[in-house]
Amino acid sequence: MSPTTLLAPETASRAGGVSPAMLEALYDALFSERRLLDDLIAQMRHQRTAVATDDIQGVDDSTFATHRILATLGQARQRRRQLNVLLGGSEECTLRELEELLGDRVDERLRDARLRLQQAADVLTREVGMNRKLLREALSSTQQHVRTLAGGMTMPTTYATEGVVPTTPSGSRGVLVNRTV
Repeated sequence: MSPTTLLAPETASRAGGVSPAMLEALYDALFSERRLLDDLIAQMRHQRTAVATDDIQGVDDSTFATHRILATLGQARQRRRQLNVLLGGSEECTLRELEELLGDRVDERLRDARLRLQQAADVLTREVGMNRKLLREALSSTQQHVRTLAGGMTMPTTYATEGVVPTTPSGSRGVLVNRTV
């Protein structure tokens, strides 16, 4: 079987006249999506490094790049949905369902592309989880530092505590100069 011929003729007719060009387009779509996920993974790692080194510009740059990649990924996923319909499935048809629809003669290259895309999605999920945790910890740490430096309240700020002035034994919380001469 040649690299561009992914289905046997009888399977193609069952799947609505699928041409080798359509399957090649599906392969390209899967490859493009995986490449975009790999780019997102790299941005997540760059963002973690920037947070760890207090590189505000690096965090900003990685956030901008992430938004750009996500917009492109949205377009790539729309392309794949259109291919799903052309190949005989529905827009929301999963890759595994599409593979079942096309039959057991799907080329190994297409199966490998599906597997690699799923693996990249799994890695991205873990990377995003690590970043969320790191950013939550960094935010909490920063808030604690600001409260300490400003002599801020130690109780949480909520609507219920808004306007309530905490009492302190000395009444001069946050004063850094000794006024006695």
